[in-house]
Amino acid sequence: MKYKAPRHGDRHDVEPGGRFATNRPTVIATILGSCVAACLYDQGRKVAGMNHFLLAAPRYARAMPMTHTDAGRYGIHAMELLLNDMFDLGARKGDLRAKIFGGASVINSPQDNFLCVHEVNQRFIREYLAAEGIPIVSEDLGGERGRVIFFNTETFAVMRRYVLGRRLIEVEDEEKSYWKPRAERPESQEGTITLFA
Repeated sequence: MKYKAPRHGDRHDVEPGGRFATNRPTVIATILGSCVAACLYDQGRKVAGMNHFLLAAPRYARAMPMTHTDAGRYGIHAMELLLNDMFDLGARKGDLRAKIFGGASVINSPQDNFLCVHEVNQRFIREYLAAEGIPIVSEDLGGERGRVIFFNTETFAVMRRYVLGRRLIEVEDEEKSYWKPRAERPESQEGTITLFA
């Protein structure tokens, strides 16, 4: 399937910790390492949105229940904020669908506190959506490569391209500093494009 750009050519980039919801044809873009982006949409009402969350709190562990960790609370806030934005635009919870991306193992320093953040992120988003009754239509989680994703809110397709090499190191450095402002950088030409229609 060929990727179809929206008619009006609008684009919005979502930074770590950010979100965006709209009822207009838009491409919402972000770049992910161990972070997760949830692309949610209500097809009938033409409302869609994306968030980008990194569980950056100091306490989390692979085996701890999500509701008892700082990491789980942060993820809950990120999802609730996006859902509220979408409800304000007319979306209905029972009609929402999700496509989820990210959660790669890209932070490899043995001295780093974030060694299992990718696992926590993957588990959190699946558990949260299941608890809220929001079906996952498609997903691309895990692995060792970063991802650039483009969510077309007119067709609800998501285009994913893996990032490797120097660009992946930049993603890793950005996630380690979390709130460090992202400098304008040229897009990597590495990786192939996959469409989640």
